[in-house]
Amino acid sequence: MPNPKPPSPVGDSLWPPLLAFLALQLLLLAPEWWLPGGSWLQPAIAAEALLVMGLLLGLTRREAGWLPPLLGGGLVLVVALALSDLAAYWSLGRPVNLYLDLPLLASVEHLLTGALGRVGGWALLLAGGVLLLGLAAGAGLAMRALMRHHVGPRRRLLGALLVAAAVGVYAMRNEWPVGLHFAAPAVDRVAAQGERVLATARERESFARALATPSAPAGPASLQRLQGRDVVLAFIESYGESAVRDPRYAPVVQGALEQLAADLDAAGLSVVTGLLRSPVQGGQSWLAHGSLLSGLWLDNQLRYDLFLASPRSSLIDDLEAAGHHSVAVMPALTAAWPQGRLWGYDEVHDYAAIDYAGPPLNWVTMPDQYTWHYFQRAVREPASEPVFAELALISSHAPWTPILPVLPDWSRIGRGEVFGPWADAGPSPGELWRNAERVRAHYAQAVAYALRTAGAWSGRYLGEEALLILLGDHQPAPLITGEETSRAVPVHVVSADPSLLAPLREFGFMAGVLPPEAPNGRLDDVRGWLRAAYGGGPERGVAVAPSTAQ
Repeated sequence: MPNPKPPSPVGDSLWPPLLAFLALQLLLLAPEWWLPGGSWLQPAIAAEALLVMGLLLGLTRREAGWLPPLLGGGLVLVVALALSDLAAYWSLGRPVNLYLDLPLLASVEHLLTGALGRVGGWALLLAGGVLLLGLAAGAGLAMRALMRHHVGPRRRLLGALLVAAAVGVYAMRNEWPVGLHFAAPAVDRVAAQGERVLATARERESFARALATPSAPAGPASLQRLQGRDVVLAFIESYGESAVRDPRYAPVVQGALEQLAADLDAAGLSVVTGLLRSPVQGGQSWLAHGSLLSGLWLDNQLRYDLFLASPRSSLIDDLEAAGHHSVAVMPALTAAWPQGRLWGYDEVHDYAAIDYAGPPLNWVTMPDQYTWHYFQRAVREPASEPVFAELALISSHAPWTPILPVLPDWSRIGRGEVFGPWADAGPSPGELWRNAERVRAHYAQAVAYALRTAGAWSGRYLGEEALLILLGDHQPAPLITGEETSRAVPVHVVSADPSLLAPLREFGFMAGVLPPEAPNGRLDDVRGWLRAAYGGGPERGVAVAPSTAQ
């Protein structure tokens, strides 16, 4: 009778567990290294990797059937959460909040397909899905591979030591010197996400109670000094303090500001400028718009939705009470926008309503010069009463290609066919975004185009009786600004009547187009300032603590 085959020496080898441990380390720690302030040297060891390897090395045959797939699935979920945090930090300057951000997945798809094209956007989403599925399959196979051979005494001993080490590291991960080299990234990330979700739930209750507090009515004379005057509120996409201060962008953008000042001066217009903090960075522009209009700090989707569901008034109501016809010009809106009805606009001009026959420019549906031209021709000139208009200027929205010139002859713009030569101008988004420095150069040029276009329109069409508030909605993403940045945006207020601008000096605005060195307020202050400067005083605000739903 032949001798039984001896156990494979590989079963007692330490190489498979060591390689698996290193792979776990990489999956758990790599997102931490890429977060703002992260370093690949610290932390160096994840307690969860020690725990998982310890459990696998000491499994019985029965446990080996169900525990590896369970651990692999948990690992995939943790890595997916880590990658979501990483994407949110570098695009929005904050961690992901599942309570707030899951409803925004459709917006992510819209942004990607608009910037990269439908094929490119869906290819990127599909690649992400395949990566996670591959990770799940690979984790399960790797863990089962560790169990193909018998459990030797060295593996059992190593497993017990690793479990004990994991427990010790977790307990002392915040103590010196353990905290210098060890961490529990998966546990800490899941715990932080849970805390954010609970804080958001509490936020819903507290902010809803605050909104129920009665506020002072607008009153027919709340903005009496603006009666009979058009008021134009124009948001420039991604126009933040960095565009003016950062030496990578300042030479180009300050040159555009000088041109803006020259156009205004030639038309007999005066300007004062402030620097106000925005509630967001990198995206969710509507929260910046909503904070200014409401006079409340709407720094997350929950607050925005709760405000719209409340009976609270807004700047739109203030100006309608002063006799204005309210209009929103939103060229980026390509789907239904029920929030426009909730805000109470008399008219909403979205992409479908705007008479544009020119080419789309990647994500940008139409250039800013056409938006200004359409507003003047189709909204302002036919109006029989003063207009309050909110414009969303989107040429400085990523991917910042192509960069258009400002056409000198506005009479030739027509329905936009004149922009046809720029349909395929410049690099494609995919080509541009392979070079970070080139992306930053295009960002500065796009903001400069937006400012020059606004100046060209103002000099020709603003007139003697109107008030223009031209401002940024938020800073661009941290990918553009860098890790440490403010959330402040320049705010320019323009009028032919210097007496209209004088009261704003009391709130920190300065003469000219350059903003103050430090922020002089927040976007939610603007409504109260306008009421104080031009009428019946600021609305009594909502007494509520700063948002904790980050």
